[in-house]
Amino acid sequence: MYKGKVHKFGNDMNTDDIIAAKYLNTTDKAELASHCMEHIDRDFAKKVKAGDIIVAGRNFGCGSSREHAPVAIKASGVSCVVAESFARIFFRNSINIGLPIVECPEASGKIKTGDRISVDTVKGAIRNLSKKATYRFGKYPPFMQKIIRAGGLIAQIKKRS
Repeated sequence: MYKGKVHKFGNDMNTDDIIAAKYLNTTDKAELASHCMEHIDRDFAKKVKAGDIIVAGRNFGCGSSREHAPVAIKASGVSCVVAESFARIFFRNSINIGLPIVECPEASGKIKTGDRISVDTVKGAIRNLSKKATYRFGKYPPFMQKIIRAGGLIAQIKKRS
């Protein structure tokens, strides 16, 4: 279960919007987090708090296949991303690094910046705690739950060996 304040973004947020290409020469998570979303919201890194949640429109994470984008989001303290839809490679990269992401068009359209929400990937439910509304989505299959709980695919593989 993830619970936090919402930071809302629009449609077609590409990986350059999430983390600019000029920062791809580092793998330092704190450095990436400090520049997360700066093209769209210059103060995002200062405003985001541990546990906060990004809600966005359609095609979130489109563009290049760089893993830096979900790493920057996760390192910034964001606990989960909810969107109408995700670029497939971004979806896979997010799960691989242990960043929970959820496709839910209804929630994407109705949740606003500043709302407080909870996301339950096991039950497949998003609750808008600010507006007393609930939205349903396809719950995570058990193998994805294990990857997320482990902190990512590599961490899960290490636990098995």
